[in-house]
Amino acid sequence: MKAFVLKSACALAAATLMSAPAFASVKYNLDQTHLNVGFKIQHLVVSSVKGRFNKAEGSFTFDEKAGKVKSLDVTIDTGSVDTNNKDRDDHLRNPDFFDVTKPANKTIKFVAKEFVAKPGQEISVTGDLTIKGIKKPVTLKGKFIGKTKNPFTQKDKVGFELAGKINRKEFGLTWNKALETGGLVVGEDVELLIDGEADSI
Repeated sequence: MKAFVLKSACALAAATLMSAPAFASVKYNLDQTHLNVGFKIQHLVVSSVKGRFNKAEGSFTFDEKAGKVKSLDVTIDTGSVDTNNKDRDDHLRNPDFFDVTKPANKTIKFVAKEFVAKPGQEISVTGDLTIKGIKKPVTLKGKFIGKTKNPFTQKDKVGFELAGKINRKEFGLTWNKALETGGLVVGEDVELLIDGEADSI
């Protein structure tokens, strides 16, 4: 009798596990202490200026079994732009460029619905980038480095690298000046350079 009860209990437990939904998707938050949202743009034709945004946050859902990232949503603080030069940064914040005094311009948004992300493989992320209220599709390419366990928090951590290019004029960043020798003070194409980590929650 005891054996029958034990077998019945095991069968019931197995049936319960088999019928239970598999929650493969895990939500991640970008790790702000290990995130670089950078850019590079031509300056005076003969050189380039590099910069970054010091404040950004975001989240996504990672389905490791399917190898897919879903619902990527990133918000960047436009006023945190940093090119290691106060005068230049102040100029970037004023109406000639980002015009951060207007509420709609205080943040830059990037939203992607879904993309394939398998450890060690190249990835392509297509989403909507919004700058100064102008939304356009942008594709970023790079690598999903993989997943590990954070020894300090015991939470899962993933790493990634992404890069892309946009034309700043398409997003209302049109300020420029012509050079006497030909060309423009600031290039139109902006290289985006993004890398970082994210933690499971």
